[in-house]
Amino acid sequence: MTDAGAAPRSHGHLNPGHDAVRFDRFDIGAGTGELVRHVWVVRWSIPPEAALTQRVLTYPAVNVVVMPGGARLHGPDPRVQSRVLEGSSWAVGVLFRPAAAALLSQTPARVLVRGSASGEPIDAPVAAIEEAMALEPDRARMRLVGLLRAWLVPLAARVDERGLLVNRLCRLAEEDESIVRTAQLAERAGIGVRTLERLVRERVGVTPKWLIECRRLQRAATALFAGRDELSDLAAELGYADYAHFSRRYAAVLDETPAQTRRAGELARVRG
Repeated sequence: MTDAGAAPRSHGHLNPGHDAVRFDRFDIGAGTGELVRHVWVVRWSIPPEAALTQRVLTYPAVNVVVMPGGARLHGPDPRVQSRVLEGSSWAVGVLFRPAAAALLSQTPARVLVRGSASGEPIDAPVAAIEEAMALEPDRARMRLVGLLRAWLVPLAARVDERGLLVNRLCRLAEEDESIVRTAQLAERAGIGVRTLERLVRERVGVTPKWLIECRRLQRAATALFAGRDELSDLAAELGYADYAHFSRRYAAVLDETPAQTRRAGELARVRG
């Protein structure tokens, strides 16, 4: 799998590296930054006997995924998700900021978390996106940017102050590696712990603790897949008390041990 251009990076996708799958990630421009994180487009062409399982640890936000025939809204999942790709097809996804869930759906955020695997229907410009995806990739990207901006810029203007705050909280939890406890996140944001917990549960559907752990486990999986050897050092860098604690949490969320992730990365590099 290859990433096109200097696209936004994602730590959520846990097993990159297959030539039959092509990813493209891109922004859709000014006026959408507090609503949209990035757009991701995936195309695949896989022989009938070689279905491919993709593993994703989702960010604490919703995705809208458009595939031939429809669009669905998917909430975050605190456990790893496995998606089987087979045959030839495509998907266009929009990874939103945490503020977006309340604007896209009337379903409470806590219900969207670990929602049905098929997601919930959402009104999106499906037919126009299908036409765009029939074009060659560069032209498709240009067309998609225009389509998605027409759909989402008006929605972005409706992000409220609580939405801006929850976006800021999630950015702090994701980007500041010195934050390893909920109280630290609240202090950095300048709000009380109870206010933090209420806001994150209301708007994201998870706990503030999960915001922090999501960052730690995504980065651990990325490092392990890339071949990181010093597992105890990695656990310490990520703020875990010891390797045993890190290993237990990793296996509970990702359904495999750190050593298994590292081995999967080794196998992928051999195939490549």
